[in-house]
Amino acid sequence: MKKIYLILVASLLVVISSFGAEAKLNPKEAKAIAKEAYIYAFPVLDNYKMLFVQAVWNQSPAYEAPFNQLKNKAVLLGPEYTTIVRPNNDTFYSIVWFDLRAEPMVLSVPAISDKRYYSWQLIDMYTHNIDYIGTRETGFGAGDYLLVGSDWDGKKPKGIEKVIHAEGNFLVALARTQVYSGDDVKNAMEVQSGYKAVPLSTFMGVPAPKAVAKLNFPIFSPEKVRSAEFISYLNFMLGQMKLHPSETKLMKKFSKIGIGANVPFDIKNLDPEIKKAIEDGIDNAMVDIEAAGQKLGVTQNGWIQVSGAFGTREAMQGKYLTRAAAAYFGLWGNTLEEAFYPETSVDENSKALDGSKHNYTLHFSKDEIPPVKAFWSLSMYKLPEQLFIENSINRYVISSATEGLKYNEDGSLDIYIQKESPGADKESNWLPAHDGLFSLQARLYWPEPSKLDPLYVMPKVKISTKK
Repeated sequence: MKKIYLILVASLLVVISSFGAEAKLNPKEAKAIAKEAYIYAFPVLDNYKMLFVQAVWNQSPAYEAPFNQLKNKAVLLGPEYTTIVRPNNDTFYSIVWFDLRAEPMVLSVPAISDKRYYSWQLIDMYTHNIDYIGTRETGFGAGDYLLVGSDWDGKKPKGIEKVIHAEGNFLVALARTQVYSGDDVKNAMEVQSGYKAVPLSTFMGVPAPKAVAKLNFPIFSPEKVRSAEFISYLNFMLGQMKLHPSETKLMKKFSKIGIGANVPFDIKNLDPEIKKAIEDGIDNAMVDIEAAGQKLGVTQNGWIQVSGAFGTREAMQGKYLTRAAAAYFGLWGNTLEEAFYPETSVDENSKALDGSKHNYTLHFSKDEIPPVKAFWSLSMYKLPEQLFIENSINRYVISSATEGLKYNEDGSLDIYIQKESPGADKESNWLPAHDGLFSLQARLYWPEPSKLDPLYVMPKVKISTKK
């Protein structure tokens, strides 16, 4: 019996020894895994930052509202707004961060009677655009839409237009509501007042389910996110998201450096050599992410044409570097079918746009007018700040909805981009320019589907006069 016991003990030691050899991680492997994992994690971490500062930390300057509480922002942004670069002067925004753990939420929209464009963009924590509610996707009718977490398996309730499934417990919904002009503000606000977000129990008129336990959200720190401690943030978020079957093997590989849903992580327990290897991997990942950010689109006629950077899980599956680069370039970008954003900072000669040296004209032939089912706009931002500038007519954007916009007799259109007025007869088509370097941003809302492949190209910005 003693002999058998000794044999069993010896066998067990061999197994343990063998496991230890496999579990032992060398710095080279740790660095490679960390690089791949950080590219995977980057958009999730960036999204967590927004969740934390907008819905959790109520002392944040960027705080919006508690979870499941909708906030309308009826403000057309101008030069005074410096929080986010390249602000939008076309639409009002609305936002709600959903916590779907206790029960589903119902997002309701009103009927739109004036053909005004609006869209609710629904973004999961992976940064996938899981669906849209609005002009393009659901039309102008009123509707109630059920947003459910990954654990919900109920049936569509009566009165609900559609059930929209998230890949986790949290979801951000971002609305854009078109504002035609300063005189249209009241009408746009009335549309916003029709947006509602309520728990399913409230919608159905039944008792609410038992409240869920409060989560201990880790305090967001930019420094920690750029260190090996990114693993603690990712592990927390993985515990709130459903793992896609296609990523099971990936997570098994990442587990070698301590990554896993709700897995405790303490950087103090890391071997210093492995810690350095992980952080070297992070540095390498950021080099790749930043480089990929410069290749999200092709340049034609001086305009950067970004496409394929944002979309559904199906569209973005396996495109981890693209997804990371897109988040680095600009979080929460629209799917191309919803909006297209060409940008340029050069003229017809590939020279920097500079309002102190030149006046410019953007000429659209009749066939070059931006092809949209909703509307298009053109904004001008001073560089390097990427912000609006003050000007004598308080115009920060010119668009297809600009009152008095004049087309030529042949159906073509000229936009005058310069610091001083082009004259009273042309002022309706004037986009005041910065007295220095600037960038132009076009926005095409609900672009014509037939113009997405091949992708519509903006005309070159031409020098009209030298100053």
